Amino acid sequence: MHIVNAKGILSSSNNMNIYRGCQHNCIYCDSRSLCYGMEHNFEDIEVKQNAPLLLEKALKSKRKKCMIGTGSMSDPYIPLERKLMLTRRCLEIINNYGFGASVLTKSSDILRDLDLFKSINSKSKAVVQMTLTTCDESLCKVIEPCVSSTRERFEALKVFRDNGIPTVVWLDPFLPFINDTEENIRGLLDYCTEAKVKGIICFGIGLTLRSGSREYFYSRLDRHFKGIKEKYIKTYGNSYEVTSSNNGKLMKIIDETCRKNGIMHNINEVFGYLHKYESKEQQISLFDI
Repeated sequence: MHIVNAKGILSSSNNMNIYRGCQHNCIYCDSRSLCYGMEHNFEDIEVKQNAPLLLEKALKSKRKKCMIGTGSMSDPYIPLERKLMLTRRCLEIINNYGFGASVLTKSSDILRDLDLFKSINSKSKAVVQMTLTTCDESLCKVIEPCVSSTRERFEALKVFRDNGIPTVVWLDPFLPFINDTEENIRGLLDYCTEAKVKGIICFGIGLTLRSGSREYFYSRLDRHFKGIKEKYIKTYGNSYEVTSSNNGKLMKIIDETCRKNGIMHNINEVFGYLHKYESKEQQISLFDI
């Protein structure tokens, strides 16, 4: 890792990346793409040590409360977080200033901060987002070698369910010829329904590949799935969007399951929910009047 003092922390959409780079080594990671302009080795994590100070300064200056998001580019619960605790310090600041929080991760380490999510959610809104890709634990260790197992993530979702914290699951990516099967989709949906998730985000059955991420992905295919890289090249060439031939059938299963179980799954609706700030304190005060 290397430590930096960042110039700013919140984007125009109120998202932040406390770390840059990742330790999870997922073979399909889009954040490896060259278009993001990362000038250091992806595994050499950039640590924004002044992230909490920058966040507090930013929240102090905001005229209106909002949701603060993290996790879209770099997982806030990489192993380094266990020692550095920058994500926790940022959640403490969000809690102290009465803002909402929306956090995306693949790690059950997020349970460490259950107390803060409960406190934030008691005053405004805290949403835990979790990515699920495969219910095959052996496959999980190949395509996501350094993250919590799918089962561990599922158990974490249930803990948040039992503590009244809303959850959203990202079902992606699905790698053609590897985990784009009906059995896998139904297994993941069973997890989602049992955990009573608020919403599911799925842009389609497939993945995206561009310069930087494609080369890393193909090198891992050569290591773990002999002959599959050649099928990708023959089927998709250099396409950015790599869509499974099973897309129509599997997306229909997701739609039917979500409708049956009352799970929000319209992309715009789910993102609208994630970005909508809600104040329970205002609701309580109005009720008291």
